[in-house]
Amino acid sequence: MGTRLDPAAFEAAVREAVGRLTGVAERTPLQRNARLSAATGADVWVKREDLQIGRSYKVRGAYNTIAGLDAGARAAGVVCASAGNHGQGVAYACRALDVHGSVFVPGTTPRQKRERIRALGGDAVELVVAGDSYDEAAAAAAAFAERTGATLVPAFDAPSTVVGQATVAVEVLDQLPVPPDVVVLPVGGGGLLAGCGTWLRAHSPGTRLVGVEPAGAASMAAALAAGRPVELAELDTFVDGAAVRRVGDVTLPLVRDCGADLVAVPEGQICTEMLDLYQVDGVIAEPAGALAPAALTGGLVAVEPGQTVVCLLSGGNNDVSRYAEVVERSLVHRGLKHYFLVEFPQEPGALRRFLDEVLGPDDDIVLFEYVKRDNRETGAALTGIEIGRAGDLPGLLARIEASPLRIQHLAPGTTAYRFLV
Repeated sequence: MGTRLDPAAFEAAVREAVGRLTGVAERTPLQRNARLSAATGADVWVKREDLQIGRSYKVRGAYNTIAGLDAGARAAGVVCASAGNHGQGVAYACRALDVHGSVFVPGTTPRQKRERIRALGGDAVELVVAGDSYDEAAAAAAAFAERTGATLVPAFDAPSTVVGQATVAVEVLDQLPVPPDVVVLPVGGGGLLAGCGTWLRAHSPGTRLVGVEPAGAASMAAALAAGRPVELAELDTFVDGAAVRRVGDVTLPLVRDCGADLVAVPEGQICTEMLDLYQVDGVIAEPAGALAPAALTGGLVAVEPGQTVVCLLSGGNNDVSRYAEVVERSLVHRGLKHYFLVEFPQEPGALRRFLDEVLGPDDDIVLFEYVKRDNRETGAALTGIEIGRAGDLPGLLARIEASPLRIQHLAPGTTAYRFLV
C-alpha cells in the first residue's frame, strides 16, 4: 500500500486483511458488561481482544504485515520491537508462515510476555532484550534491520499494521444490530485508533470515537497539540503496552482526521479497573487492556443513558507478580493508603500513644519500618496507614496536627514519597 492511505486503497486493504485473518485470528466476542453499564447508565459492550491469539489484538496487524511480504523479504526474515503484545503477534505469524523473526523487547517487559513470545514463536523466533523502554528497543530493532536486511514489522507506524488493526472495527459493526453511539479505544502509538477510526468514519460516521491514553504516557495528545509527533520528556512505563514516547508519522494524521476525542487516565484508576475486572467480571487484564474501561468508570467519557457504547479490552497479558503494585497504586489513587514519617521519642509508651491518640477505629498500619542508627533522643519510622474510607483522611490529619509527635505526611508525587515508597 505504500505509506499513503487514500480512502479507496484503505477500504480494499482492510477487506483483504479480513480475508487474510479469517481462520488465523479469532473473531473475538462482543459481550455486554453489566458492571460498566450500571456505572455509566449506558449499554456497554466489551470487545474481548484479551481472548485473541497472544491475548491481544496485535496479532492482526503483525500477521497482515508479514503475510503481505514477497518471497525475497520472507527469506531475509523480519524484526520488530515490542513491549510484549506485538512481539507475540509477530512470533505467532512467523511460526505460522515459516518466517524467521527477531523480537526486541525492553527490560521492562514482564517475564510472562517474554515467555509467551518464546512459546508462540518456537524455533522461528529469537528474543532479544534491549534497553529500558519501548523506544530504546525500537532503536535497536531498526539498527538490526539496517544491518541484516530483515524487514521491520512496526508495532503501529505502518499502513499494513493500521489496516490489520482496523479489522477490529469491521467485526464490531458486524456484531451489533445497530451502529454504536460511542467507541472507546486504548491508545499507545495509535495504530488501533488510526485503523478503527478511519473505518468507523467511513462506515459509521455517527459514532463518536474516544481514544484513551495513560496519563503518564499521553504521546498522542502531545502530538496533536504540536501538529507533529513529539517525544515526551518523561514517560511512566507502568502501562507498558501503551507507554510510547513518540507516536507514528503514519498514525498521527489518521487519528487527527478521524476526529477522535482523547482522554488521559491516571495509572491508579487503571489499577482500580484491573482489580474490578478481575474481582467482579472474572477477567484478567493487563494495564493497557484496562485503559478503555478505566476511562468509563473514571467518568472521563461522557455518555448518555441508553447509548450503545463499545469498549475495547485490548490485552490480557498480566504478570501475576505485578498485582501487589496494582493493589498499591489503586489504594493510593482512591485515597485509602497514606505514608507518614513519624518521629518517635526514645521513651516507653511512645508507640502506644501514637496508636491510641492518632489512629482512628478503622485505620490500619500496613507498613512500619524503624531503624535506630544513632544515639539521638528520637527516631523516625516510615509508617503506612490504610484508612477505611477516603473521607476519613481529614480526621486523621487533624489528630496528627494535635499530636505532640512530629509527623510528616508523604504526599504522592513528592521526591520523598518516590524515594521511600
